[in-house]
Amino acid sequence: MSFKNKIKNYFTMDDEYEYEYIEEDSVPEKITPKQKSQNVVNLQSVQQPAQRVVLCEPRSYNEAQEIADNIVNKRSVVINLQRVEGHQAKRIVDFLSGTVYALNGDIQKLGAETFLCTPESVDVTGSISESYLYDDEI
Repeated sequence: MSFKNKIKNYFTMDDEYEYEYIEEDSVPEKITPKQKSQNVVNLQSVQQPAQRVVLCEPRSYNEAQEIADNIVNKRSVVINLQRVEGHQAKRIVDFLSGTVYALNGDIQKLGAETFLCTPESVDVTGSISESYLYDDEI
């Protein structure tokens, strides 16, 4: 085969590549099953497991791993850091921030020493304005 014929065949369609049209009379009728499948489940009968929110009040940095385990198990965690010293509270928040980031979750500050950590499956809407976070009158 010459080079010219190869180029021609490359850019043009031969008869073997043309679409075949099927006449409607030659299409078989829809086949219906005689019995219903036993694997079909009504979606309304399926119940979702209850979502858990875990409340934690750690006393030291050593409890940060337990809090992170809850997040890994797809539970939302509210953390009150009032009983932890300042430097340990910062370490806990840093550790949990890394955990939440690795799981594509979210961490939000709810109050002066209160945080909410949520896994990726939880979507938190709304926000608390910062002027109320430190207001002692509430």
